[in-house]
Amino acid sequence: MAKVKKQPRPKAVTPKGFRDYFGAEVTQRKAMLDQISEVYQLYGFEALESSAVETVEALGKFLPDVDRPNEGVFAWQEDDDAEWLALRYDLTAPLARVYAQYRNDLPTPYRRYAMGPVWRNEKPGPGRFRQFYQCDADTVGASSVAADAEICAMLSDTLEAVGIPRGDYIVRVNNRKVLNGVMEVAGLSGDDKEAERGIVLRAIDKLDRLGTDGVRALLGKGREDESGDFTKGAGLNEEQADVVMGFMEAKRASGTETVARLRELVAASEIGVAGVQELETIAELMAAQGYGPDRIVIDPSVVRGLGYYTGPVYEAELTFEIKDEKGRPRQFGSVAGGGRYDDLVKRFTGQEVPATGVSIGVDRLLAALQAKGRMTKETVGPVIVTVMDRDRMAHYQSIVGELRAAGIRAEVYLGNPKNFGNQLKYADKRNSPLAIIEGSDEAERGVVQVKDLVLGAEIAKTASLEEWKGQPAQSEVKRSELVAVIKKMLG
Repeated sequence: MAKVKKQPRPKAVTPKGFRDYFGAEVTQRKAMLDQISEVYQLYGFEALESSAVETVEALGKFLPDVDRPNEGVFAWQEDDDAEWLALRYDLTAPLARVYAQYRNDLPTPYRRYAMGPVWRNEKPGPGRFRQFYQCDADTVGASSVAADAEICAMLSDTLEAVGIPRGDYIVRVNNRKVLNGVMEVAGLSGDDKEAERGIVLRAIDKLDRLGTDGVRALLGKGREDESGDFTKGAGLNEEQADVVMGFMEAKRASGTETVARLRELVAASEIGVAGVQELETIAELMAAQGYGPDRIVIDPSVVRGLGYYTGPVYEAELTFEIKDEKGRPRQFGSVAGGGRYDDLVKRFTGQEVPATGVSIGVDRLLAALQAKGRMTKETVGPVIVTVMDRDRMAHYQSIVGELRAAGIRAEVYLGNPKNFGNQLKYADKRNSPLAIIEGSDEAERGVVQVKDLVLGAEIAKTASLEEWKGQPAQSEVKRSELVAVIKKMLG
């Protein structure tokens, strides 16, 4: 009889490109999203929570612009005859489907915000994951560039609300119509040049990461990265590449001068001139609301990589310095971006529906707040009620109940109580500020011991053995006064 092969144990490992989030990260993210939603609601936006799974047909092929329907997304078929389904890769494509489906019941314009995870089947790297959180706000059904200007203003207010001070960020604004005009001048217009245009867009969008040399390589034959992977370029000749690079380097000392330079570059293109005029209008609207160049600027280097943008595009960049993994100073970079996408809903309805919106990279913004010292990577843990007598568990639970009723985060130690030292080690791992100790002797006298774990850790660094034995971080309090004492110590 053949020996049954033993099933190997599964490996306890996070899938490549994914990560796990623990206590402090989860609570801090929620707190930040609550602050963002307050700003969005202040501007009149309503919450929407759509399905995490969409049909590939509904998502389209915008990430990236390739032939295979499931390239760049996590997609599957339930059987050979079924339609392709996929995890959403952003929150904008699902919005287009939602608006097209419920447009008769929704107000026009429809202003919504959404928050949640998205998934992208792309090569992972340092700080680049296949699952991450986004936070979006969009206006659907408004053709005026006033809607774009409002999004930029709201983005500026949002960054300041979560703790990024003025001077540490800039919202940069451009217009895809201007870039289309540049493409026309460079000889890249027409359906037969769609693939080349897509490569050019993605190349320009990587300017902050690759620099001008890296972008120019992608405009030409292509680029090989540090790992040896080769990315095919757009195949432009030197003259065409010069036109595109000239557009990217058109930024001048003032918005007026930048717009004037852009007008020169696209003078031969009708759509390019229309884009320049829209930028002028946005600049006027920003100035009228008091958003100066210290917060929002016109910048031609912003193009955004996704293929569905049709007009104004914008990006929020954090300008303060941080240290990379090798200790070198660098700027934090982009944490949000968006733009106008008037053709996206049209895929469902056959009619053009104007729309514009922004997406915040939640993980990056949270990391920025930590880098600025606005949030620490640790949070204060609960007060720990230790267990000295298993038979008195109900009494320990009553202590916890009193603390919780007073709004104090607390828990009873539920592990093996035999080793008291392990209970204190547990409290240290939980980053607990205090431990409550009550044995039979304390219970008879109507008192409890309160151990200040933070003070104890500080004393342990310098105290002598005799000083440590004196228990300076531990005090005895009346049982009836416990809640008031704990409140005072935590306050």
